[in-house]
Amino acid sequence: MIHDATSPSDISAVALAKATNLLGTYKRAPMRFVRGAGVELFDESGKAYLDFASGIAVNALGYADPGIQQAMERAMQSGMIHVSNLYRTDPGERLAAMLTRRSFASKVFFCNSGAEANEGAFKFVRRWARSFGTDGKTGIIALRGSFHGRLFASLAATDRPAYRAPFRPLVGGVSICERDSAQLDLALDADSVAALIVEPVQGESGVRAMEGELLQHLRKLCNERQIALIFDEIQCGLGRLGSFFAYEKFEVTPDVLTLAKPLAGGLPMGAILVTEEIASAIKPGDHGTTFGGGPFVAAVAEHVVERLADPSLLASVRENGIWLGEHLHGIARRSGRVRAVRGMGYMWGVDIVDKASTVVEGGWDAGLLMTTAGDHTLRLLPPLVTGREDLGKGLDILEKLLC
Repeated sequence: MIHDATSPSDISAVALAKATNLLGTYKRAPMRFVRGAGVELFDESGKAYLDFASGIAVNALGYADPGIQQAMERAMQSGMIHVSNLYRTDPGERLAAMLTRRSFASKVFFCNSGAEANEGAFKFVRRWARSFGTDGKTGIIALRGSFHGRLFASLAATDRPAYRAPFRPLVGGVSICERDSAQLDLALDADSVAALIVEPVQGESGVRAMEGELLQHLRKLCNERQIALIFDEIQCGLGRLGSFFAYEKFEVTPDVLTLAKPLAGGLPMGAILVTEEIASAIKPGDHGTTFGGGPFVAAVAEHVVERLADPSLLASVRENGIWLGEHLHGIARRSGRVRAVRGMGYMWGVDIVDKASTVVEGGWDAGLLMTTAGDHTLRLLPPLVTGREDLGKGLDILEKLLC
């Protein structure tokens, strides 16, 4: 049991692991949260924590949002939490229509998570490539620094040797290439490659945005060689960069788009958006999900999508994102312990001299939640509804931690 007077950073990971029956796949922070309000979480002692992590980019609308609560209550009035995808219901079909109206896509497949979305996308593009190519046109190319999930195919496309090694052999036909136009030109073979998957902003590897010229070059190569271009916007999409979709920010349109994290306001939901050409290759029985797109989750996601697509919210994220970047660069100049600052909108990486985990743990004591993106990178992902006053409070805490 954690005594009230004990600092969260003083509790050992071993003691915490012994205190729970949950499988130890996460090194959980020691504090126990009991409620949330606005952009803060509160532990069992009543201490408030300003949230610059958003549940890893999930809680875009913060906590105890009245609109989400009302959407959940309305969804419950039907009495249908689940009916399976053997039958039609309105919420999922309306949500798919909302997403296709706002995007390049003509069809949507709903699932339960980002990793599932990427796994499904890999299946869809292989099915599509076989519809006009040979049985050898199956390759999936990912980029150095990528993170696409921890299931077998998505893990094969994730550039984390330590994550991959214990679970080999992974899915075959998936390879990782340097973010270099010449090397990608060679790797994207028209006869053997079905798809290239790209995060417009790589989140887990340090918040590293793709170069616009490289993305445009890759779009051209994929068009010429009949290779599907997949954008993984699981972390950087749905408003986080100040545009509804991240691809709009980069002015490069993919053939397949994967979404998750904030899509249903914290309820588990992922989505795969595809063009008509790719959709036409998919037949009944090619893929499935028990829970994906169920009426309750989809009804809540309708509300969330409408909110995240609001031009005034997106404008606020863009404007505050510029302000946030300027102030982070100011902290970097004053502290002497910051090597680089990268990001846009409400997605920022701060490279520091110290171990990032040490600063994150210091934030627990100071009442600020952050996450890492590598050994020496702090990742800042505030809820998209965070105003400048709270952004400023978080920056003040961060500067004290770094100075």
